[in-house]
Amino acid sequence: MVKGLSILGSTGSIGTQALDVCRNLDIKVVALAANSNVRVMEEQVRQFRPEVAALFDEKAAASLKTAVRDTGTKVLSGMDGVMEAVTHDGADTVLTSVVGIAGLVPTIAAIEAGKNIALSNKETLVTAGAIITELVKKKGVKLLPVDSEHSAIFQCLAGNRREDVEKIILTASGGPFRGYTRAELENVTVEQALNHPNWSMGNKITIDSATLMNKGLEIIEAMWLFDVPASKIEVVVHPESIIHSMVAFRDGSIMAQLGAPDMRIPVQLALTWPERYGNPFRRVDFRQLGRLTFKEPDMETFEALKLAYRAAETGGTMPCAMNAANEVAVDLFLNGKIRFNQITEIVKIVMEKHTSNTRPDLDDIIDTDRASRELARAVFNGGL
Repeated sequence: MVKGLSILGSTGSIGTQALDVCRNLDIKVVALAANSNVRVMEEQVRQFRPEVAALFDEKAAASLKTAVRDTGTKVLSGMDGVMEAVTHDGADTVLTSVVGIAGLVPTIAAIEAGKNIALSNKETLVTAGAIITELVKKKGVKLLPVDSEHSAIFQCLAGNRREDVEKIILTASGGPFRGYTRAELENVTVEQALNHPNWSMGNKITIDSATLMNKGLEIIEAMWLFDVPASKIEVVVHPESIIHSMVAFRDGSIMAQLGAPDMRIPVQLALTWPERYGNPFRRVDFRQLGRLTFKEPDMETFEALKLAYRAAETGGTMPCAMNAANEVAVDLFLNGKIRFNQITEIVKIVMEKHTSNTRPDLDDIIDTDRASRELARAVFNGGL
Protein backbone atom coordinates (compact mmCIF):
# COMPACT_ATOMS: atom_id res chain seq x y z
CA MET A 1 0.00 0.00 0.00
CA VAL A 2 1.00 3.60 -0.56
CA LYS A 3 3.02 5.01 2.35
CA GLY A 4 2.58 8.69 1.48
CA LEU A 5 0.36 10.10 -1.24
CA SER A 6 0.41 13.32 -3.23
CA ILE A 7 -2.70 14.09 -5.30
CA LEU A 8 -2.46 16.29 -8.37
CA GLY A 9 -6.00 17.49 -9.07
CA SER A 10 -7.37 16.85 -5.58
CA THR A 11 -10.48 19.03 -5.93
CA GLY A 12 -11.73 17.33 -9.11
CA SER A 13 -13.90 14.26 -9.52
CA ILE A 14 -11.15 11.62 -9.32
CA GLY A 15 -9.23 13.55 -6.66
CA THR A 16 -12.20 13.75 -4.31
CA GLN A 17 -13.00 10.06 -4.85
CA ALA A 18 -9.37 9.19 -4.19
CA LEU A 19 -9.64 10.98 -0.86
CA ASP A 20 -12.67 8.80 -0.06
CA VAL A 21 -10.35 5.82 -0.53
CA CYS A 22 -7.67 7.43 1.64
CA ARG A 23 -10.21 8.09 4.37
CA ASN A 24 -11.46 4.50 4.26
CA LEU A 25 -7.97 2.92 4.34
CA ASP A 26 -6.27 5.57 6.47
CA ILE A 27 -3.73 6.35 3.74
CA LYS A 28 -1.44 9.23 4.64
CA VAL A 29 -1.96 12.23 2.36
CA VAL A 30 1.17 14.39 2.38
CA ALA A 31 0.45 16.85 -0.44
CA LEU A 32 -2.53 18.18 -2.39
CA ALA A 33 -2.48 20.25 -5.56
CA ALA A 34 -5.26 21.76 -7.67
CA ASN A 35 -6.06 24.75 -9.84
CA SER A 36 -8.17 27.30 -7.97
CA ASN A 37 -10.96 25.79 -5.85
CA VAL A 38 -10.33 27.38 -2.46
CA ARG A 39 -13.49 26.10 -0.76
CA VAL A 40 -12.94 22.42 -1.55
CA MET A 41 -9.19 22.61 -0.93
CA GLU A 42 -9.80 24.16 2.49
CA GLU A 43 -12.14 21.30 3.39
CA GLN A 44 -9.54 18.78 2.24
CA VAL A 45 -6.74 20.47 4.19
CA ARG A 46 -8.82 20.44 7.37
CA GLN A 47 -9.78 16.77 6.96
CA PHE A 48 -6.42 15.32 5.87
CA ARG A 49 -3.89 17.82 7.23
CA PRO A 50 -1.36 17.45 4.40
CA GLU A 51 2.07 18.96 4.85
CA VAL A 52 1.65 20.90 1.59
CA ALA A 53 -1.31 22.30 -0.33
CA ALA A 54 -0.74 24.01 -3.68
CA LEU A 55 -3.10 26.00 -5.89
CA PHE A 56 -1.91 26.96 -9.35
CA ASP A 57 -3.92 30.19 -9.27
CA GLU A 58 -1.91 32.62 -7.15
CA LYS A 59 -4.90 34.70 -5.95
CA ALA A 60 -6.71 31.55 -4.92
CA ALA A 61 -3.58 30.34 -3.12
CA ALA A 62 -3.40 33.62 -1.17
CA SER A 63 -7.02 33.14 -0.07
CA LEU A 64 -6.32 29.55 0.93
CA LYS A 65 -3.28 30.56 2.93
CA THR A 66 -5.42 32.90 5.01
CA ALA A 67 -8.21 30.35 5.38
CA VAL A 68 -5.99 27.51 6.67
CA ARG A 69 -3.38 29.49 8.59
CA ASP A 70 -4.40 27.65 11.79
CA THR A 71 -3.73 24.16 10.36
CA GLY A 72 0.05 24.03 9.95
CA THR A 73 -0.26 23.10 6.26
CA LYS A 74 2.19 24.94 4.03
CA VAL A 75 0.35 26.69 1.19
CA LEU A 76 2.11 27.09 -2.15
CA SER A 77 1.15 28.72 -5.44
CA GLY A 78 1.82 28.63 -9.17
CA MET A 79 3.62 25.93 -11.13
CA ASP A 80 6.51 25.97 -8.66
CA GLY A 81 4.06 25.12 -5.89
CA VAL A 82 2.49 22.30 -7.88
CA MET A 83 5.96 20.91 -8.64
CA GLU A 84 6.89 20.97 -4.96
CA ALA A 85 3.69 19.10 -4.13
CA VAL A 86 4.30 16.28 -6.63
CA THR A 87 7.96 15.87 -5.67
CA HIS A 88 7.41 16.05 -1.90
CA ASP A 89 9.88 13.90 0.03
CA GLY A 90 7.09 12.32 2.08
CA ALA A 91 5.25 10.93 -0.95
CA ASP A 92 6.18 7.63 -2.53
CA THR A 93 3.21 7.82 -4.92
CA VAL A 94 1.59 10.62 -6.91
CA LEU A 95 -1.98 10.29 -8.15
CA THR A 96 -2.25 12.42 -11.28
CA SER A 97 -5.90 13.29 -11.80
CA VAL A 98 -5.91 16.71 -13.46
CA VAL A 99 -7.62 16.93 -16.84
CA GLY A 100 -5.73 17.51 -20.09
CA ILE A 101 -2.11 18.07 -21.02
CA ALA A 102 -1.72 20.22 -17.89
CA GLY A 103 -0.75 17.00 -16.11
CA LEU A 104 2.20 16.18 -18.38
CA VAL A 105 5.04 18.29 -16.97
CA PRO A 106 4.19 17.66 -13.28
CA THR A 107 3.96 13.92 -13.98
CA ILE A 108 7.41 13.97 -15.58
CA ALA A 109 8.74 15.85 -12.54
CA ALA A 110 7.23 13.25 -10.19
CA ILE A 111 8.80 10.38 -12.15
CA GLU A 112 12.16 12.17 -12.20
CA ALA A 113 11.86 12.43 -8.41
CA GLY A 114 11.40 8.65 -8.16
CA LYS A 115 7.68 8.64 -7.38
CA ASN A 116 5.34 5.83 -8.38
CA ILE A 117 2.49 7.12 -10.55
CA ALA A 118 -1.19 6.25 -10.18
CA LEU A 119 -2.27 7.57 -13.56
CA SER A 120 -5.71 9.03 -14.14
CA ASN A 121 -4.51 11.76 -16.51
CA LYS A 122 -4.74 9.85 -19.80
CA GLU A 123 -3.49 12.83 -21.82
CA THR A 124 -0.02 12.30 -20.35
CA LEU A 125 0.39 9.09 -22.34
CA VAL A 126 -1.68 10.27 -25.29
CA THR A 127 0.62 13.23 -25.92
CA ALA A 128 3.98 11.87 -24.75
CA GLY A 129 3.71 8.11 -24.40
CA ALA A 130 7.21 7.34 -25.65
CA ILE A 131 8.81 9.89 -23.34
CA ILE A 132 6.86 8.73 -20.27
CA THR A 133 7.34 4.99 -20.74
CA GLU A 134 11.06 5.40 -21.35
CA LEU A 135 11.41 7.58 -18.24
CA VAL A 136 9.45 5.13 -16.10
CA LYS A 137 11.84 2.35 -17.10
CA LYS A 138 14.88 4.55 -16.51
CA LYS A 139 13.77 5.55 -13.02
CA GLY A 140 12.46 2.10 -12.06
CA VAL A 141 9.12 3.41 -10.80
CA LYS A 142 5.64 1.91 -11.11
CA LEU A 143 3.02 3.27 -13.51
CA LEU A 144 -0.36 1.97 -12.35
CA PRO A 145 -3.57 2.76 -14.28
CA VAL A 146 -6.53 4.38 -12.55
CA ASP A 147 -9.03 4.57 -15.42
CA SER A 148 -11.52 1.74 -14.94
CA GLU A 149 -10.84 0.32 -18.41
CA HIS A 150 -7.08 0.24 -18.05
CA SER A 151 -7.31 -1.06 -14.50
CA ALA A 152 -9.45 -3.88 -15.87
CA ILE A 153 -6.89 -4.72 -18.58
CA PHE A 154 -4.08 -4.56 -16.03
CA GLN A 155 -5.91 -7.08 -13.85
CA CYS A 156 -6.74 -9.39 -16.77
CA LEU A 157 -3.08 -9.44 -17.81
CA ALA A 158 -1.81 -10.26 -14.31
CA GLY A 159 -0.19 -13.69 -14.42
CA ASN A 160 -0.45 -13.92 -18.21
CA ARG A 161 2.20 -13.54 -20.90
CA ARG A 162 1.93 -10.48 -23.13
CA GLU A 163 2.87 -12.53 -26.19
CA ASP A 164 -0.29 -14.59 -25.68
CA VAL A 165 -2.57 -11.55 -26.07
CA GLU A 166 -4.65 -11.64 -29.23
CA LYS A 167 -6.47 -8.37 -28.63
CA ILE A 168 -7.62 -5.95 -25.98
CA ILE A 169 -11.32 -5.15 -25.84
CA LEU A 170 -12.14 -1.72 -24.42
CA THR A 171 -15.73 -1.32 -23.31
CA ALA A 172 -17.60 1.95 -23.76
CA SER A 173 -20.92 2.95 -22.24
CA GLY A 174 -21.79 4.83 -25.41
CA GLY A 175 -22.50 7.99 -23.42
CA PRO A 176 -25.81 9.85 -23.31
CA PHE A 177 -26.31 9.82 -27.10
CA ARG A 178 -25.93 6.12 -27.82
CA GLY A 179 -28.02 5.29 -30.89
CA TYR A 180 -28.36 8.89 -32.08
CA THR A 181 -27.91 9.82 -35.73
CA ARG A 182 -25.61 12.66 -36.82
CA ALA A 183 -28.69 14.79 -37.53
CA GLU A 184 -30.06 14.14 -34.05
CA LEU A 185 -26.75 15.22 -32.54
CA GLU A 186 -26.77 18.55 -34.35
CA ASN A 187 -28.70 20.51 -31.72
CA VAL A 188 -28.06 18.65 -28.46
CA THR A 189 -27.43 20.93 -25.51
CA VAL A 190 -24.58 21.14 -23.05
CA GLU A 191 -26.94 19.95 -20.32
CA GLN A 192 -27.87 16.88 -22.34
CA ALA A 193 -24.23 16.10 -23.09
CA LEU A 194 -23.31 16.35 -19.41
CA ASN A 195 -26.03 13.88 -18.39
CA HIS A 196 -23.98 10.69 -18.46
CA PRO A 197 -26.11 7.60 -17.75
CA ASN A 198 -23.59 5.67 -15.64
CA TRP A 199 -20.56 7.65 -14.44
CA SER A 200 -20.05 10.75 -12.32
CA MET A 201 -17.14 12.62 -13.91
CA GLY A 202 -15.86 16.13 -14.55
CA ASN A 203 -17.34 18.20 -17.37
CA LYS A 204 -14.53 17.77 -19.89
CA ILE A 205 -14.36 13.99 -19.54
CA THR A 206 -18.16 13.74 -19.69
CA ILE A 207 -18.25 15.61 -22.99
CA ASP A 208 -15.44 13.40 -24.30
CA SER A 209 -17.55 10.40 -23.35
CA ALA A 210 -20.49 11.84 -25.28
CA THR A 211 -18.38 12.26 -28.46
CA LEU A 212 -16.52 8.96 -27.85
CA MET A 213 -13.25 10.89 -27.88
CA ASN A 214 -12.65 9.64 -24.36
CA LYS A 215 -12.58 6.10 -25.70
CA GLY A 216 -10.24 7.25 -28.44
CA LEU A 217 -7.85 8.68 -25.88
CA GLU A 218 -8.07 5.39 -23.99
CA ILE A 219 -7.01 3.46 -27.08
CA ILE A 220 -3.80 5.46 -27.28
CA GLU A 221 -3.25 5.21 -23.53
CA ALA A 222 -3.67 1.43 -23.70
CA MET A 223 -1.09 1.21 -26.50
CA TRP A 224 1.55 2.69 -24.22
CA LEU A 225 0.50 1.04 -20.97
CA PHE A 226 0.37 -2.47 -22.42
CA ASP A 227 2.72 -2.22 -25.42
CA VAL A 228 0.17 -3.20 -28.08
CA PRO A 229 -0.57 -1.59 -31.45
CA ALA A 230 -3.90 0.14 -32.12
CA SER A 231 -4.78 -2.68 -34.52
CA LYS A 232 -5.01 -5.05 -31.53
CA ILE A 233 -7.36 -2.80 -29.55
CA GLU A 234 -11.08 -3.16 -30.19
CA VAL A 235 -13.90 -1.01 -28.82
CA VAL A 236 -17.30 -2.47 -27.96
CA VAL A 237 -20.27 -0.53 -26.62
CA HIS A 238 -21.47 -2.01 -23.33
CA PRO A 239 -24.28 0.21 -21.96
CA GLU A 240 -24.40 -1.32 -18.48
CA SER A 241 -20.75 -0.42 -17.66
CA ILE A 242 -20.31 -3.58 -15.57
CA ILE A 243 -17.56 -5.20 -17.67
CA HIS A 244 -14.84 -2.58 -17.63
CA SER A 245 -12.68 -4.19 -20.31
CA MET A 246 -11.48 -7.58 -21.54
CA VAL A 247 -8.40 -9.31 -22.88
CA ALA A 248 -8.67 -12.02 -25.55
CA PHE A 249 -5.86 -14.58 -25.70
CA ARG A 250 -4.62 -16.63 -28.65
CA ASP A 251 -6.08 -19.86 -27.24
CA GLY A 252 -9.61 -18.42 -27.53
CA SER A 253 -9.94 -17.54 -23.85
CA ILE A 254 -11.26 -14.12 -22.86
CA MET A 255 -10.74 -12.62 -19.41
CA ALA A 256 -12.95 -9.79 -18.20
CA GLN A 257 -12.96 -7.61 -15.11
CA LEU A 258 -16.37 -6.72 -13.71
CA GLY A 259 -17.53 -4.31 -11.04
CA ALA A 260 -19.91 -1.51 -10.24
CA PRO A 261 -19.39 1.76 -12.15
CA ASP A 262 -17.63 3.41 -9.21
CA MET A 263 -14.24 5.04 -9.83
CA ARG A 264 -13.20 4.54 -6.23
CA ILE A 265 -12.70 0.82 -6.94
CA PRO A 266 -9.92 1.22 -9.56
CA VAL A 267 -8.47 4.16 -7.61
CA GLN A 268 -8.15 1.96 -4.53
CA LEU A 269 -6.49 -0.84 -6.46
CA ALA A 270 -3.89 1.54 -7.88
CA LEU A 271 -3.04 2.66 -4.34
CA THR A 272 -2.91 -0.82 -2.78
CA TRP A 273 -1.70 -3.16 -5.56
CA PRO A 274 -0.80 -6.02 -5.33
CA GLU A 275 -2.96 -6.20 -2.20
CA ARG A 276 -6.74 -5.81 -2.11
CA TYR A 277 -8.60 -4.29 0.82
CA GLY A 278 -12.24 -4.25 1.81
CA ASN A 279 -14.40 -1.16 1.34
CA PRO A 280 -18.04 -0.08 1.66
CA PHE A 281 -18.39 0.77 -2.02
CA ARG A 282 -21.24 -0.44 -4.23
CA ARG A 283 -21.33 -4.10 -5.30
CA VAL A 284 -22.81 -5.76 -8.39
CA ASP A 285 -25.83 -7.98 -7.68
CA PHE A 286 -26.20 -10.31 -10.65
CA ARG A 287 -29.64 -11.38 -9.46
CA GLN A 288 -30.83 -7.83 -10.03
CA LEU A 289 -28.71 -7.02 -13.08
CA GLY A 290 -30.73 -8.97 -15.61
CA ARG A 291 -28.48 -8.84 -18.69
CA LEU A 292 -25.27 -7.52 -20.21
CA THR A 293 -25.41 -6.19 -23.77
CA PHE A 294 -22.79 -5.35 -26.39
CA LYS A 295 -22.88 -3.40 -29.64
CA GLU A 296 -20.46 -2.20 -32.28
CA PRO A 297 -19.62 1.53 -31.99
CA ASP A 298 -20.96 3.80 -34.73
CA MET A 299 -17.73 5.42 -35.92
CA GLU A 300 -19.46 7.25 -38.76
CA THR A 301 -21.74 9.17 -36.43
CA PHE A 302 -19.17 9.40 -33.64
CA GLU A 303 -16.18 10.20 -35.82
CA ALA A 304 -13.91 11.07 -32.88
CA LEU A 305 -13.23 7.37 -32.40
CA LYS A 306 -12.12 7.02 -36.03
CA LEU A 307 -9.89 10.09 -35.68
CA ALA A 308 -8.26 8.61 -32.59
CA TYR A 309 -7.43 5.39 -34.42
CA ARG A 310 -5.91 7.50 -37.20
CA ALA A 311 -3.84 9.49 -34.70
CA ALA A 312 -2.68 6.29 -33.01
CA GLU A 313 -1.59 4.74 -36.30
CA THR A 314 0.17 7.94 -37.43
CA GLY A 315 1.96 8.33 -34.10
CA GLY A 316 4.54 10.96 -33.30
CA THR A 317 2.96 14.31 -32.50
CA MET A 318 -0.39 13.54 -34.16
CA PRO A 319 -2.09 12.34 -30.94
CA CYS A 320 -0.89 15.54 -29.24
CA ALA A 321 -2.37 17.68 -32.02
CA MET A 322 -5.64 15.79 -31.81
CA ASN A 323 -5.79 16.16 -28.04
CA ALA A 324 -5.00 19.89 -28.10
CA ALA A 325 -7.69 20.57 -30.70
CA ASN A 326 -10.18 18.52 -28.72
CA GLU A 327 -9.46 20.38 -25.48
CA VAL A 328 -10.09 23.71 -27.21
CA ALA A 329 -13.22 22.47 -28.99
CA VAL A 330 -14.75 20.96 -25.84
CA ASP A 331 -14.17 24.23 -23.98
CA LEU A 332 -15.88 26.13 -26.80
CA PHE A 333 -18.86 23.77 -26.63
CA LEU A 334 -19.12 23.98 -22.85
CA ASN A 335 -19.21 27.77 -23.18
CA GLY A 336 -21.98 27.67 -25.78
CA LYS A 337 -19.85 28.90 -28.68
CA ILE A 338 -20.11 25.89 -31.00
CA ARG A 339 -22.54 23.03 -31.59
CA PHE A 340 -21.86 19.49 -30.41
CA ASN A 341 -20.95 18.12 -33.86
CA GLN A 342 -18.47 20.94 -34.40
CA ILE A 343 -16.20 19.53 -31.68
CA THR A 344 -15.13 16.69 -33.94
CA GLU A 345 -15.10 18.90 -37.04
CA ILE A 346 -12.52 21.22 -35.45
CA VAL A 347 -10.37 18.26 -34.39
CA LYS A 348 -10.51 16.78 -37.88
CA ILE A 349 -9.39 20.02 -39.54
CA VAL A 350 -6.47 20.46 -37.13
CA MET A 351 -5.32 16.88 -37.72
CA GLU A 352 -5.52 17.31 -41.48
CA LYS A 353 -3.28 20.38 -41.28
CA HIS A 354 -0.76 18.84 -38.86
CA THR A 355 2.45 17.21 -40.09
CA SER A 356 3.53 14.67 -37.52
CA ASN A 357 7.02 14.71 -36.01
CA THR A 358 7.75 11.01 -35.64
CA ARG A 359 10.41 11.29 -32.91
CA PRO A 360 9.42 14.25 -30.74
CA ASP A 361 11.12 15.37 -27.55
CA LEU A 362 9.28 17.21 -24.77
CA ASP A 363 9.83 20.61 -26.38
CA ASP A 364 8.30 19.29 -29.61
CA ILE A 365 5.27 18.04 -27.69
CA ILE A 366 4.80 21.41 -25.99
CA ASP A 367 5.21 23.25 -29.30
CA THR A 368 2.71 20.95 -31.01
CA ASP A 369 0.19 21.48 -28.23
CA ARG A 370 0.50 25.25 -28.46
CA ALA A 371 0.35 25.39 -32.26
CA SER A 372 -2.62 23.02 -32.44
CA ARG A 373 -4.55 25.07 -29.89
CA GLU A 374 -3.89 28.21 -31.92
CA LEU A 375 -5.05 26.49 -35.08
CA ALA A 376 -8.21 25.18 -33.41
CA ARG A 377 -9.08 28.69 -32.26
CA ALA A 378 -8.33 30.02 -35.75
CA VAL A 379 -10.68 27.43 -37.24
CA PHE A 380 -13.36 28.54 -34.83
CA ASN A 381 -12.83 32.24 -35.52
CA GLY A 382 -12.84 31.65 -39.26
CA GLY A 383 -16.08 29.69 -39.15
CA LEU A 384 -16.81 26.10 -40.13
